[in-house]
Amino acid sequence: MREVVEETIRRHRMLEPGQTVGLAVSGGADSMALVDVMAGLAAGWRWSLQILHVNHLLRGEESEQDQRFVEAQARRYGIPLRVERRPVPPDRNLEEAARLSRLDFFRRLLRAGEVDRVATGHTRSDQAETVLFRLLRGSGTAGLAGIRPVTSDCIVRPFLDVSRAQVLAYLTERQLPWREDSSNQSEAFARNRIRRRWLPELSAENPSLEETLARTADWAREEEEFWAGYLRTALAHVARDAAGGRILPVAVLTGLPRAAARRLARAAAGQIKGDLRGLTLEHVDRIVAMAERADGHDRMQAPGLDVVRSFSWMRFARPEPPQSRDFCFPLPESGRTPLPGGWVLRVELTESEPAGDCVYNDGVGRLDWFRLRRPLVVRNWRPGDQYQPAGRSAASKIKALFQEFRVPLWERRSWPVVTAGPVVVWSRRFGPEAGCCASPESAKVLKIWEEPVSGRTAPDLPAAGETEVS
Repeated sequence: MREVVEETIRRHRMLEPGQTVGLAVSGGADSMALVDVMAGLAAGWRWSLQILHVNHLLRGEESEQDQRFVEAQARRYGIPLRVERRPVPPDRNLEEAARLSRLDFFRRLLRAGEVDRVATGHTRSDQAETVLFRLLRGSGTAGLAGIRPVTSDCIVRPFLDVSRAQVLAYLTERQLPWREDSSNQSEAFARNRIRRRWLPELSAENPSLEETLARTADWAREEEEFWAGYLRTALAHVARDAAGGRILPVAVLTGLPRAAARRLARAAAGQIKGDLRGLTLEHVDRIVAMAERADGHDRMQAPGLDVVRSFSWMRFARPEPPQSRDFCFPLPESGRTPLPGGWVLRVELTESEPAGDCVYNDGVGRLDWFRLRRPLVVRNWRPGDQYQPAGRSAASKIKALFQEFRVPLWERRSWPVVTAGPVVVWSRRFGPEAGCCASPESAKVLKIWEEPVSGRTAPDLPAAGETEVS
């Protein structure tokens, strides 16, 4: 059995010589076999071992006996012990809450550098149960990948090629003690029903079912690892950071077969959320359906995710708390005014420039100082705002300009305009007002332009009529 475990460790590169390895030990059969096997391998690998035990205080005196048993075994093996007494909140799913609590403890030790890896005693039997459980729940390929040999947060599973029957035979042969958790007998938990009833009944028809399910997990994991690398590269080419999230051209999703579009949408969501918990196939299909619409605006929200479709773009972001987007600042004659969204509005009052005119093609608006009423303020646009941009024959509502220039919804939220009294005289992207625009005859010119805060770039969404994706 040690040879099988050592081969698993080598094949998946779970551990390196000389590392400090935490062993997750409940006192049950799997974890006690883990302690014995890893203790036997430690000298050859020069590992420093620690036993990690979490007492959730769920079973009264039985939980206390588990802790005392683990303490005694740690002394017997001469391995340092860390015990975390951590109750589980009563208003949550106990099994899931306890699992997350243990993971939080392990990750805290890993982040602090107190251990290099944490090894758990998950077996091939656990893998088979997990795959069957997720299959019955309707999981896709990612879910069927089951328990991963190595996780991104340095948790490893050296026993994934060992069955529970092999563990029990190993413990019996070596006359090693273990504790039985009484909660494992309760069929109130779906996993216990799978372990005690469903999987044995199915295995009676197919004795190799456990191995088959474990191979399915291996296959699904390799598929997911391929797609993960492929999609990271794809998103790096087609998505960009903006507006507090990531923006993806709709044409990228609609140009793919539905299976690939689902994966790309799911990967984009995962980059924003940091994980895929709570993101169902229904959520992913809703995102793809939003992209397949002819045009317009739509929105889908999932736990930790807010996806907005606007014109030819899709924005993936985390939900924002309700807050006012209104702002209004006095505008100086010269200087910098910070704006929401990481921008600064620059103004400069100058003498007339020989080349000055009302053309707005360099990002700088030029206004005739003596045609402006005071006070000047910069504020967010508001419904009903309208003005006549230079070069146009009539006034337009700014909302209509948004539609014409296909400005996405998220870009409008903090869209700045400059007003002189009640009149809009400048707006981001649409430029200066025709009646206040500077000319070569202007005695004084107020120049207005935006600059990004360090690390940001200027807005680069395509103008009306431009093609976003080649």
